Amino acid sequence: MTQRRENYRAALRREQDDVPGPRSTKVTTLESRYLRVTVEVDPDLQGDLTRWVGRPVSSVVLVGTTVLRTLVDTVGRVSRPGR
Repeated sequence: MTQRRENYRAALRREQDDVPGPRSTKVTTLESRYLRVTVEVDPDLQGDLTRWVGRPVSSVVLVGTTVLRTLVDTVGRVSRPGR
């Protein structure tokens, strides 16, 4: 039992040694008359957001561009019936 306890404590010490120091965060405080909100943003968030949101945003931009081109072509044909 004692050896098990010592192994557990040694593992905890190893985990604490492996943990890097605290990272710098960006802190923003939003205040109003009735509410105060503090937001901490992880510096790695930008890379994560780029990785997670990049493909959906690209798809939306592509679809939007296609819709606008189609709309412009359709309006161009309708507004110039003599051609």
